[in-house]
Amino acid sequence: MGAEEEPQQQGNGRPRPNPITEAQFLSWKRQKETDVSARRAEVARKRAEDIAAGTVQMNGRELFLHEPWVFDNSRY
Repeated sequence: MGAEEEPQQQGNGRPRPNPITEAQFLSWKRQKETDVSARRAEVARKRAEDIAAGTVQMNGRELFLHEPWVFDNSRY
């Protein structure tokens, strides 16, 4: 009947899963950040290839970085 004898349960009657340690959480977080970073790098590389090939339209920042002469106001 003591609290030590009963498994810890949530309010809905299901037993709680095993808690993770801080080291496990940090390992998972590092892995997730690595995956996200790799995915973003791949998307950026693909976007740069598509811009170079002319298959997608550039946004304002990309146009300014790739063709700054478009924004040259010294001609006016």
